[in-house]
Amino acid sequence: MGTTGYNDKIMFSHSLSYYVLVATRAAIAAGTFLVRYAGKPGRVKTKRSAIDLVTEIDRASEDKIRKQLLQATPEFGFLGEEHGVLDENAEYRWIIDPIDGTNNFVHGFPFFGVSIGLEHQGRILVGVIYDPVRQELFWAARGKGAWLNKKRIHVSPARTLAKSLVATGFSTHFLSQDQPYLGWFQELQRCSHGVRRIGSTVLCLAAVAAGRLEGFYERDLWPWDIAAGIVLVEEAGGKVSNLKGTVPVLTEGRLVATNGRIHQQLLQALARSGKMD
Repeated sequence: MGTTGYNDKIMFSHSLSYYVLVATRAAIAAGTFLVRYAGKPGRVKTKRSAIDLVTEIDRASEDKIRKQLLQATPEFGFLGEEHGVLDENAEYRWIIDPIDGTNNFVHGFPFFGVSIGLEHQGRILVGVIYDPVRQELFWAARGKGAWLNKKRIHVSPARTLAKSLVATGFSTHFLSQDQPYLGWFQELQRCSHGVRRIGSTVLCLAAVAAGRLEGFYERDLWPWDIAAGIVLVEEAGGKVSNLKGTVPVLTEGRLVATNGRIHQQLLQALARSGKMD
């Protein structure tokens, strides 16, 4: 598995072990492909807004992932950012973001990742996030913990928001619709160690799982932005919710992810400074 150090012999249950292996191989193959084109992506188009970019490399990356996953698990469904739904009635479904951080990718800013989640009847069982620039492979399976390459990872032990570093992202609708992001940003910048906005939701969620960030919040997200990250954070000992503190729904698009210890404090800070719907 290259320099990531993924160990095929780490044993989960037989089925989860196989699915993790399938997903990691697909993510690494796509990531290896992506780094060759970072900063030189060819034709760039827009999707939902002028700042929502897509390239031919996004689509090619998803094609590579989809081909590998469907060869290994032909009975599974598929939801990808670029090609949409395949077999929406399947019991199991792969949820794919072939490049999260496309704007960064286009400009050669080295913060983008590949995300693959496996959903079973609404529950995410496996999550894989690959950072190809740093060759960091984050992966988790339900009940088996979260890992970075060969190392088990855990969320940060910080107990107060005042001593926490958090991250966020801004919606692609930011320019056209009323949004609470600036109010949230100002409040969290005031009452924490700072707010980071690196332009990749999946890498932020991986950072929460690895204890590099204490929290992350964002709205107007898509299922492929958060599927893998949810299981990573939870298996690392953290907590995820929607903006109201209840169980997140993939299609809802609102997510707060923390080390668990600061979760309520972060929700309260968001409520003080902007609408929570």
